[in-house]
Amino acid sequence: MAAGSAVVAQSPSAMPGVSEPVWQMEESGTTAGLRGIVSVDGTLAWASGTEGTVLRTVDGGAHWTTCAVPDGDKDGATLDFRGVQAWDQKTAIVMASGPGEKSRLYKTTDGCKTWVLLFKNPDTPDGFFDSAYLMREQRSRGKNEGFGLLLGDPVHGELSVFETRDGGDNWIRLHDAMLSSEGGAFAASNGCVRGMNATDDFVIGGKTQSVVLRLNYSGHYWLNDGSALSRTWSERVLPLASGTESAGAFAISSHVTISYGKTKDQALGLKFSEVAVGGDYAKPNDSKGTAAFSRDGGGQWLTSARPPHGYRSTVQWGESIHAWITAGTNGSDISRDDGKTWQPLDDGNWNALSLPFIVGPKGRIARLNAAALPKQ
Repeated sequence: MAAGSAVVAQSPSAMPGVSEPVWQMEESGTTAGLRGIVSVDGTLAWASGTEGTVLRTVDGGAHWTTCAVPDGDKDGATLDFRGVQAWDQKTAIVMASGPGEKSRLYKTTDGCKTWVLLFKNPDTPDGFFDSAYLMREQRSRGKNEGFGLLLGDPVHGELSVFETRDGGDNWIRLHDAMLSSEGGAFAASNGCVRGMNATDDFVIGGKTQSVVLRLNYSGHYWLNDGSALSRTWSERVLPLASGTESAGAFAISSHVTISYGKTKDQALGLKFSEVAVGGDYAKPNDSKGTAAFSRDGGGQWLTSARPPHGYRSTVQWGESIHAWITAGTNGSDISRDDGKTWQPLDDGNWNALSLPFIVGPKGRIARLNAAALPKQ
């Protein structure tokens, strides 16, 4: 589903207790609405948005260059690229979200000089792509690897879920009773699908409730070797906003903490933490039902005791800052206790983040200023 934006503050002003802006604005060179962002290593990053816009930086955001428009000689300038995945300076996949044939996937392997159409919505005139997730390519087996999932709105009462095992060149549709739904996902930040090894989570909103659909794999899911796969679905209710078409779960992310003994060679155990965010984009300043967290890998979900200060469309764990950051159209927040409580960072207008970068409407791109983060 398309996600709207409310008119809110445009400047990333510092919040009480924050001495200077947490987000340092960068010159994107575009006025397009940006919803796609992926940071490969903090220096190399790709961004995407409306009007066929794809951007790339190789110097940490000091300079953003405009890529060739996919299908620019046809209707590429009318496409809204709400998701981008990238692995290096040359290779990236962008997801266009739109009704019918306006939902597509394109891939570049030459640093965005040219693009190849990988996949077009097979349900035209129905359907709408919401979120794409592809594992980082290993490149040791070529076309024999490259797992990914694509989530779209329901068609004929069933969520559209597609799977690739060759890096996006070929996709198959998945069917299961769990995919029958009156609700749908939100194409707000490309954050509706996230994976943890053989486990993948999808966040779905709806008029009655928000849920996490979990897909567990058994078999060589990461290889395109023709082997059989076993897929098992389950569902968990999320304590997030619901009740209207503009409310629900918008993004999910995960983090694994490894506990060690006296040395790094003595791994004692793993802790799987997850955070889901959302709210009602028609009520950007309403903080009720905007965040939930799980400390047992998604088995039990709890409402944040002190939620973010408004609707949120994106969330991510920051390894270098040892904290979670979430953002939406009225600002951003930080959590240092795995999503239980959140502290405001700014009141800017944002759509998506891939740390250290964050993007928003009218070409807004900024980089995290970690030194300005509030102390614990």
